Amino acid sequence: MGQVRTTIVFLAVVVIAYALYLVFTGQVDEFVSSLSGVDAGWIVAGVVCFLFYYVFGVLAYALSIIGDPDCPVGLRDLMSVEASGVFFMRMTPNSAGAPPAQIYRLTRAGLSVGAASALNFTRTLLYEAGEGIFSAIMLVFCGSYFYETFGDVTLIGILLFGFKVLQVGGILFLCLFPRPVMVLGNWALRFANRRGWLKDEKYEKAYAFVNTQVMEFSRAFKSSASNVAEMCATMVVSLLQLGCMYALPYFVLRSFGEPADFLVCLASGSMVELLINAVPLPGGTGGAEVGFSYLFGGMFGAYLPAGLVIWRAIEYLLPVIIAVPCMGMRSVAGGASLNRRWNRFWGRAKAFVHGEKRGRGSTRGGGITVNPKAVRRAPTAPSSVEERIAAGKKAAAERGKGSKK
Repeated sequence: MGQVRTTIVFLAVVVIAYALYLVFTGQVDEFVSSLSGVDAGWIVAGVVCFLFYYVFGVLAYALSIIGDPDCPVGLRDLMSVEASGVFFMRMTPNSAGAPPAQIYRLTRAGLSVGAASALNFTRTLLYEAGEGIFSAIMLVFCGSYFYETFGDVTLIGILLFGFKVLQVGGILFLCLFPRPVMVLGNWALRFANRRGWLKDEKYEKAYAFVNTQVMEFSRAFKSSASNVAEMCATMVVSLLQLGCMYALPYFVLRSFGEPADFLVCLASGSMVELLINAVPLPGGTGGAEVGFSYLFGGMFGAYLPAGLVIWRAIEYLLPVIIAVPCMGMRSVAGGASLNRRWNRFWGRAKAFVHGEKRGRGSTRGGGITVNPKAVRRAPTAPSSVEERIAAGKKAAAERGKGSKK
């Protein structure tokens, strides 16, 4: 939270600097007139698009735990986890505050620190890999556009893509080969500690992390990777989630009445996000503005200053505001796991498709299922003593007749 407070001050300085830039360059009147002509319908559509980014993020976490029938994490817990990631990803340098905040929310939901760290690590790996895969797909389809429009500058995008590939490759190496990573990490820590670059207290913490968490991450990743269908489904959802964020410039362009190529906007948006990730400032401040101005300047034309402000508001500021009330959400303790809820829902859906009817008193996984057609109507019990005696005599007489026969 200390980093968040620093970020708020930093963003206030950036806003003041941007306002001064508009004043000294004489663009204030043009900026105001551009904003006055905005089609609010497209802005609302952009906001809805980003809300789906949040929904897909929650769904990706749900897919990661839905196979465990005993996982205590509920849907509202996952909403809190994703909201924490959205908030701290934008409010801390290099998104450094997001993993600790998400791990804390998972432990509050009932997971151990190791299990929460492993789950978050696997989800982060798939998200990072999704960024690289999405950028690769966009370069395949729009590589010629970038080269024809920006020339040799396209190499910067390729370098950013290469950096993302190396980043994901390093994480994969850590997951698949933890022991070499531990040996190399311990050697580097001892080297830094002997030369005084790393104090003893920090050395002990880093040593404990390397020798415990690395192996835990590896086991969790290998366990998740063994379920290929689940991993593929999570990756598809991650790509859809990223697409919702990369598509935002398209909606901003349309709000100004400008023509827009959806695929080109997706490709340019993915490149801007790669640049944001490479800048070690909260929200990639500086890199985001420069990248957006360069890649979308020709599309927006005179509307660029206003378009930049609206895009940044939807992509950066609005998610922070939306995430704050969601961070405190918690599922009811002791409730059914997502696995059991999904199985119950799926069972009802199949029964509905096949035309089966379930009575209110029927249960699944235990209890008694009552089939009205199979129930025989029982005789009414006698209501008085005389009637009971008469019924008993009648039954005895019938038994006697049966024995004589």
